[in-house]
Amino acid sequence: MKPASFDYLAPRTLDEVLARLADLGDDAKLLAGGQSLVPAMNMRLARPRVLIDLGRVPGLDGIRAADGTVALGALVRQRAAERADAVRRSAPLLAQALPFIGHPTIRNRGTIGGSLAHADPAAELPAVVAALDGDLVVASARGRRAVKPSEFFVSYLTTSLRPDEMLVEIRLPAATASTRTAFAEFALRHGDFALVAVALSLEVDETRTCRAARVAVVGVGPGPVRAVQAERCLAGRVVTDAVIREAAESAAREIDPADDLHATRHYRRKLCAVLVEDAARQALGG
Repeated sequence: MKPASFDYLAPRTLDEVLARLADLGDDAKLLAGGQSLVPAMNMRLARPRVLIDLGRVPGLDGIRAADGTVALGALVRQRAAERADAVRRSAPLLAQALPFIGHPTIRNRGTIGGSLAHADPAAELPAVVAALDGDLVVASARGRRAVKPSEFFVSYLTTSLRPDEMLVEIRLPAATASTRTAFAEFALRHGDFALVAVALSLEVDETRTCRAARVAVVGVGPGPVRAVQAERCLAGRVVTDAVIREAAESAAREIDPADDLHATRHYRRKLCAVLVEDAARQALGG
Protein backbone atom coordinates (compact mmCIF):
# COMPACT_ATOMS: atom_id res chain seq x y z
CA MET A 1 0.00 0.00 0.00
CA LYS A 2 1.04 3.62 -0.32
CA PRO A 3 0.03 6.83 1.43
CA ALA A 4 -2.45 9.38 0.18
CA SER A 5 -0.86 12.44 -1.44
CA PHE A 6 0.62 15.09 0.85
CA ASP A 7 2.82 18.17 0.78
CA TYR A 8 6.29 17.80 2.29
CA LEU A 9 8.14 20.45 4.31
CA ALA A 10 11.69 20.20 5.70
CA PRO A 11 12.22 23.22 7.96
CA ARG A 12 15.67 23.95 9.36
CA THR A 13 14.78 25.68 12.64
CA LEU A 14 12.40 24.97 15.50
CA ASP A 15 10.85 28.41 15.12
CA GLU A 16 9.99 27.56 11.52
CA VAL A 17 8.37 24.28 12.60
CA LEU A 18 6.27 26.05 15.22
CA ALA A 19 5.23 28.75 12.75
CA ARG A 20 4.10 26.08 10.30
CA LEU A 21 2.13 24.30 13.02
CA ALA A 22 0.48 27.57 13.99
CA ASP A 23 -0.67 27.99 10.37
CA LEU A 24 -1.61 24.40 9.59
CA GLY A 25 -2.86 22.92 12.89
CA ASP A 26 -4.58 19.57 12.39
CA ASP A 27 -3.69 19.49 8.69
CA ALA A 28 -0.04 18.77 9.54
CA LYS A 29 1.81 15.78 10.99
CA LEU A 30 5.35 15.83 12.38
CA LEU A 31 7.77 13.21 11.08
CA ALA A 32 10.48 12.20 13.57
CA GLY A 33 11.60 8.56 13.34
CA GLY A 34 8.54 7.55 11.33
CA GLN A 35 8.26 4.12 12.94
CA SER A 36 4.56 4.60 13.72
CA LEU A 37 3.49 7.40 11.39
CA VAL A 38 4.79 5.95 8.12
CA PRO A 39 3.01 2.57 8.48
CA ALA A 40 -0.17 4.41 9.48
CA MET A 41 0.12 6.57 6.37
CA ASN A 42 0.81 3.57 4.16
CA MET A 43 -2.35 1.92 5.46
CA ARG A 44 -4.16 5.27 5.12
CA LEU A 45 -5.04 5.32 8.79
CA ALA A 46 -3.33 8.72 8.84
CA ARG A 47 -3.83 11.17 5.98
CA PRO A 48 -2.00 14.40 6.76
CA ARG A 49 -2.31 17.15 4.18
CA VAL A 50 1.21 18.31 5.07
CA LEU A 51 4.14 16.30 6.45
CA ILE A 52 6.71 18.32 8.41
CA ASP A 53 10.06 16.51 8.56
CA LEU A 54 11.99 17.31 11.76
CA GLY A 55 15.19 15.62 10.60
CA ARG A 56 16.98 18.87 9.69
CA VAL A 57 16.04 20.78 12.84
CA PRO A 58 19.07 21.18 15.14
CA GLY A 59 19.06 21.18 18.93
CA LEU A 60 16.45 18.49 19.54
CA ASP A 61 18.73 15.46 19.87
CA GLY A 62 20.80 16.29 22.94
CA ILE A 63 21.10 14.43 26.26
CA ARG A 64 22.27 16.25 29.38
CA ALA A 65 22.37 15.43 33.08
CA ALA A 66 22.67 18.37 35.48
CA ASP A 67 21.08 19.79 38.63
CA GLY A 68 19.32 16.55 39.54
CA THR A 69 17.64 16.17 36.15
CA VAL A 70 18.20 14.17 32.98
CA ALA A 71 16.92 16.01 29.91
CA LEU A 72 16.48 14.34 26.52
CA GLY A 73 15.56 16.15 23.35
CA ALA A 74 12.50 14.78 21.60
CA LEU A 75 14.58 13.68 18.59
CA VAL A 76 17.04 11.58 20.60
CA ARG A 77 17.08 8.18 18.91
CA GLN A 78 16.10 5.35 21.22
CA ARG A 79 19.30 3.47 20.41
CA ALA A 80 21.40 6.55 21.23
CA ALA A 81 19.67 6.87 24.60
CA GLU A 82 20.18 3.17 25.24
CA ARG A 83 23.93 3.60 24.72
CA ALA A 84 24.34 6.93 26.53
CA ASP A 85 26.41 6.88 29.73
CA ALA A 86 24.36 9.75 31.14
CA VAL A 87 21.17 7.69 30.78
CA ARG A 88 22.68 4.58 32.34
CA ARG A 89 24.05 6.57 35.29
CA SER A 90 21.26 9.04 35.95
CA ALA A 91 18.12 7.47 34.43
CA PRO A 92 18.62 3.71 34.95
CA LEU A 93 14.89 2.95 34.61
CA LEU A 94 14.92 4.41 31.10
CA ALA A 95 18.06 2.41 30.27
CA GLN A 96 16.38 -0.77 31.52
CA ALA A 97 13.23 -0.19 29.46
CA LEU A 98 14.77 0.77 26.13
CA PRO A 99 15.98 -2.73 25.09
CA PHE A 100 12.36 -3.93 25.24
CA ILE A 101 11.30 -1.54 22.45
CA GLY A 102 10.99 -3.40 19.16
CA HIS A 103 14.37 -4.45 17.77
CA PRO A 104 17.66 -2.55 17.25
CA THR A 105 16.62 -1.61 13.73
CA ILE A 106 13.51 0.06 15.11
CA ARG A 107 15.41 1.80 17.90
CA ASN A 108 18.01 3.10 15.43
CA ARG A 109 15.28 5.23 13.85
CA GLY A 110 12.65 5.59 16.55
CA THR A 111 12.84 8.68 18.75
CA ILE A 112 12.09 9.20 22.43
CA GLY A 113 9.66 12.01 21.72
CA GLY A 114 7.98 10.24 18.83
CA SER A 115 7.09 7.23 20.96
CA LEU A 116 5.71 9.39 23.76
CA ALA A 117 3.69 11.60 21.41
CA HIS A 118 2.26 8.51 19.67
CA ALA A 119 0.94 7.38 23.10
CA ASP A 120 0.45 3.72 22.34
CA PRO A 121 -1.19 2.24 25.48
CA ALA A 122 1.24 -0.72 25.50
CA ALA A 123 4.45 1.23 24.80
CA GLU A 124 7.32 1.15 27.25
CA LEU A 125 8.36 4.82 27.39
CA PRO A 126 5.07 6.16 28.75
CA ALA A 127 5.44 3.73 31.67
CA VAL A 128 8.93 5.06 32.43
CA VAL A 129 7.89 8.71 32.32
CA ALA A 130 4.83 7.98 34.47
CA ALA A 131 6.82 6.01 37.05
CA LEU A 132 9.40 8.80 37.35
CA ASP A 133 6.74 11.56 37.18
CA GLY A 134 8.86 13.37 34.60
CA ASP A 135 8.07 16.58 32.77
CA LEU A 136 7.15 16.64 29.10
CA VAL A 137 8.06 20.02 27.66
CA VAL A 138 5.89 21.12 24.77
CA ALA A 139 6.38 24.18 22.59
CA SER A 140 4.35 26.33 20.23
CA ALA A 141 4.71 29.78 18.70
CA ARG A 142 2.99 31.01 21.88
CA GLY A 143 5.68 29.66 24.21
CA ARG A 144 6.54 26.56 26.22
CA ARG A 145 4.88 24.63 29.00
CA ALA A 146 5.81 21.58 31.09
CA VAL A 147 3.19 18.85 31.32
CA LYS A 148 3.02 15.97 33.78
CA PRO A 149 2.32 12.44 32.47
CA SER A 150 -1.09 12.36 34.18
CA GLU A 151 -2.12 15.33 32.02
CA PHE A 152 -0.16 14.48 28.86
CA PHE A 153 -1.58 10.98 28.25
CA VAL A 154 -5.31 11.35 27.65
CA SER A 155 -6.49 8.09 26.05
CA TYR A 156 -5.61 5.52 23.38
CA LEU A 157 -3.14 7.16 20.97
CA THR A 158 -4.23 10.55 22.31
CA THR A 159 -2.28 13.21 24.20
CA SER A 160 -3.06 16.72 25.42
CA LEU A 161 -0.83 18.24 22.73
CA ARG A 162 -2.69 21.04 20.99
CA PRO A 163 -2.70 21.18 17.17
CA ASP A 164 -0.02 23.92 17.14
CA GLU A 165 2.25 22.24 19.74
CA MET A 166 5.06 19.71 19.60
CA LEU A 167 6.93 17.78 22.26
CA VAL A 168 10.49 19.15 22.42
CA GLU A 169 12.06 17.72 25.58
CA ILE A 170 11.61 15.10 28.29
CA ARG A 171 12.96 15.79 31.78
CA LEU A 172 13.40 12.99 34.28
CA PRO A 173 14.58 13.23 37.91
CA ALA A 174 18.08 11.86 38.24
CA ALA A 175 18.57 8.72 40.29
CA THR A 176 20.22 9.06 43.71
CA ALA A 177 22.39 6.64 45.67
CA SER A 178 19.25 5.17 47.24
CA THR A 179 17.29 4.75 44.00
CA ARG A 180 16.47 1.21 42.92
CA THR A 181 14.69 0.66 39.61
CA ALA A 182 13.51 -2.17 37.37
CA PHE A 183 11.45 -2.70 34.25
CA ALA A 184 9.58 -5.95 33.57
CA GLU A 185 7.26 -6.92 30.75
CA PHE A 186 5.66 -9.89 29.08
CA ALA A 187 5.10 -10.01 25.31
CA LEU A 188 4.18 -12.91 23.07
CA ARG A 189 7.45 -12.42 21.16
CA HIS A 190 10.48 -10.28 21.86
CA GLY A 191 9.96 -6.95 20.16
CA ASP A 192 6.16 -7.12 20.25
CA PHE A 193 4.18 -4.64 22.30
CA ALA A 194 3.78 -5.86 25.86
CA LEU A 195 0.65 -7.55 27.07
CA VAL A 196 1.59 -5.96 30.39
CA ALA A 197 4.69 -4.02 31.43
CA VAL A 198 5.72 -2.55 34.76
CA ALA A 199 8.12 0.31 35.50
CA LEU A 200 9.14 0.55 39.15
CA SER A 201 11.29 3.00 41.11
CA LEU A 202 12.04 2.73 44.83
CA GLU A 203 13.99 4.88 47.27
CA VAL A 204 15.45 2.39 49.74
CA ASP A 205 17.80 3.02 52.66
CA GLU A 206 20.46 0.76 54.14
CA THR A 207 17.89 -1.02 56.36
CA ARG A 208 15.86 -1.90 53.23
CA THR A 209 13.16 0.52 54.29
CA CYS A 210 11.33 2.03 51.34
CA ARG A 211 11.09 5.80 51.66
CA ALA A 212 9.16 6.30 48.42
CA ALA A 213 7.76 4.06 45.70
CA ARG A 214 6.44 4.63 42.21
CA VAL A 215 4.87 1.91 40.08
CA ALA A 216 3.43 2.40 36.57
CA VAL A 217 1.73 -0.24 34.45
CA VAL A 218 0.97 -0.26 30.72
CA GLY A 219 -1.08 -2.64 28.60
CA VAL A 220 -3.96 -2.45 31.09
CA GLY A 221 -5.79 0.71 30.03
CA PRO A 222 -5.88 3.65 27.62
CA GLY A 223 -2.55 4.93 28.91
CA PRO A 224 0.02 4.38 31.66
CA VAL A 225 -1.62 3.57 34.99
CA ARG A 226 -0.06 4.46 38.31
CA ALA A 227 -0.54 1.62 40.82
CA VAL A 228 -1.10 3.97 43.74
CA GLN A 229 -2.23 1.35 46.23
CA ALA A 230 0.82 -0.78 45.48
CA GLU A 231 3.02 2.25 46.09
CA ARG A 232 1.34 2.77 49.47
CA CYS A 233 1.98 -0.87 50.36
CA LEU A 234 5.71 -0.35 49.82
CA ALA A 235 6.32 3.16 51.11
CA GLY A 236 7.45 3.47 54.72
CA ARG A 237 7.97 -0.26 55.22
CA VAL A 238 10.86 -2.66 55.29
CA VAL A 239 10.61 -4.40 51.92
CA THR A 240 10.28 -8.08 52.75
CA ASP A 241 9.04 -10.85 50.47
CA ALA A 242 5.62 -10.60 52.13
CA VAL A 243 5.45 -6.84 51.51
CA ILE A 244 6.40 -7.34 47.85
CA ARG A 245 3.65 -9.95 47.42
CA GLU A 246 1.14 -7.65 49.09
CA ALA A 247 2.07 -4.78 46.78
CA ALA A 248 1.86 -7.04 43.72
CA GLU A 249 -1.60 -8.30 44.66
CA SER A 250 -2.72 -4.74 45.35
CA ALA A 251 -1.54 -3.59 41.91
CA ALA A 252 -3.50 -6.40 40.26
CA ARG A 253 -6.68 -5.40 42.09
CA GLU A 254 -6.50 -1.70 41.26
CA ILE A 255 -6.02 -1.97 37.49
CA ASP A 256 -9.03 -2.40 35.24
CA PRO A 257 -7.93 -3.98 31.95
CA ALA A 258 -10.31 -5.06 29.21
CA ASP A 259 -10.63 -8.37 27.41
CA ASP A 260 -9.23 -8.32 23.86
CA LEU A 261 -7.91 -10.65 21.18
CA HIS A 262 -4.58 -11.05 22.95
CA ALA A 263 -5.52 -11.62 26.59
CA THR A 264 -8.40 -11.65 29.01
CA ARG A 265 -8.86 -9.14 31.79
CA HIS A 266 -8.19 -11.90 34.34
CA TYR A 267 -4.94 -12.91 32.61
CA ARG A 268 -3.66 -9.32 32.49
CA ARG A 269 -4.35 -8.91 36.19
CA LYS A 270 -2.40 -12.08 36.95
CA LEU A 271 0.45 -10.84 34.73
CA CYS A 272 0.46 -7.50 36.50
CA ALA A 273 0.93 -9.17 39.89
CA VAL A 274 3.74 -11.38 38.60
CA LEU A 275 5.54 -8.47 36.94
CA VAL A 276 5.27 -6.09 39.90
CA GLU A 277 6.75 -8.79 42.11
CA ASP A 278 9.45 -9.54 39.54
CA ALA A 279 10.32 -5.84 39.15
CA ALA A 280 10.53 -5.27 42.90
CA ARG A 281 12.85 -8.24 43.34
CA GLN A 282 15.01 -7.09 40.43
CA ALA A 283 15.22 -3.60 41.88
CA LEU A 284 16.37 -4.95 45.22
CA GLY A 285 18.93 -7.24 43.65
CA GLY A 286 17.33 -10.63 43.96
